[in-house]
Amino acid sequence: MKRGLRVTNCAAVTFLMLVGISLGGVATVQAEVLTLEQAIERAMHHDARISEREKLVTAARGLLQEALGSDDLMYDVNAFTGLTTQLEDGFFKPATTEPRSDRFDWNGLTTWSAVEFSIIKPLYTFGKIENYADAARENIRIKDQDVRLQRANTVIDVSRAYYGYLTARDTRLLFEDVLRRLDKAITLVRKWLDSSSGDVRQSDLFALQSGRGLIANYLSQAEGIEAIAMAGLRLLTGIKEGEPLEVAERRLTPSSLPEQSLEEMQALALKQRPEMQQLKAGLKARRSLVAAKQAEKMPNVYAGVAGMATYSPGRERLDNPYIYDPFNDYGATPLIGIQWQWASGVQSARVVQAQAELDALVEKSSFAGSGIPFEVAEQYYQVQAFSNAVEKLRQASRSARRWMVSSYADFEAGIEDAEYALTAFQGYVLIYSNYLTTVNDYNMYVVRLRHVTGEIQ
Repeated sequence: MKRGLRVTNCAAVTFLMLVGISLGGVATVQAEVLTLEQAIERAMHHDARISEREKLVTAARGLLQEALGSDDLMYDVNAFTGLTTQLEDGFFKPATTEPRSDRFDWNGLTTWSAVEFSIIKPLYTFGKIENYADAARENIRIKDQDVRLQRANTVIDVSRAYYGYLTARDTRLLFEDVLRRLDKAITLVRKWLDSSSGDVRQSDLFALQSGRGLIANYLSQAEGIEAIAMAGLRLLTGIKEGEPLEVAERRLTPSSLPEQSLEEMQALALKQRPEMQQLKAGLKARRSLVAAKQAEKMPNVYAGVAGMATYSPGRERLDNPYIYDPFNDYGATPLIGIQWQWASGVQSARVVQAQAELDALVEKSSFAGSGIPFEVAEQYYQVQAFSNAVEKLRQASRSARRWMVSSYADFEAGIEDAEYALTAFQGYVLIYSNYLTTVNDYNMYVVRLRHVTGEIQ
């Protein structure tokens, strides 16, 4: 009996272990851990703004197809069915040679069906189709560069959210660390005051409490910024709220300094910036549009076939070749012709407008030749300055932490005033938080430098 009970208990224990393992597997959800590069890669596939620009590229290709299609066969067909009066007994009045005059008399109704068609093939348009097609091709290149620009903006947005989260998180950890030390100091001062031991005063307690309140305020702000940055990172990467998400970096660290010289970066920017590619394509497109507008003054030469057929069963057919019968007739003919339509004032104004837009783009291109190198220089000098500031603040923050730890140890030992320890806390918080924000700014300047040089694709 005991043996059976022991077997039953073993089976129960085994069952419970299996259930526990199963439930544990269901409850444990693996958090997704993203590096900055992985976050950027996810955003590239999720950001609807990039998809929007890609759709505009497709629309631009449609414009090219439309321009090229203007050289294909053009069909014009008109078919209808209506009503008309019936007609019998020929061209003359009965038993006379006098033409009939009862056109508007009531003779009953009959159907009237007709179809008119033409098939036209442009032969020569004096450059209209060719120039519009060239402009459409350059427009595709412009829209392609818009995709690159948006991808670069997405990289900046993801970097801002990622580094912003790291900065806020590390700042929060800083405030939590200082807050714990202040709480221990406040507890110690209260103990000394209650036991009338130690060289402390009531004002020391008030000073520590006021400092704690200030740090708690900063902590709340850091928590809010941390939550906002994480929400932005989720939005950009497409990770929904409630799905576990972590960043791979344990702490915020400064990015590496670019190895290229300023002159090399400026030359690279003028070569590979999307805006420069857009300017080149835009100039070609505008020149093609000017040529197309000028060609609008010239005719179009075409060939084709045109015909018609009409039928009205309630009307007798009129076979006189000199009289056109719109109710019962048919015919078709090949043709070649010239179509020439212009409004001298309007077309000349369009040419002037297209030329002015071309001239404006030329001026913009001229400014870009000097403006883009300035943008590169601006970001380059910012990176250099903030890199130096990061190193100085890193050293200062280490010294400030040693100052805080040693002053706190002296305070616990009763050989240092609370006011001096609080000053050390404040100095450490100020310097280290400034270090974190400076690292964040430096990292973003590095990203922007990559952006203005066209490195981000």
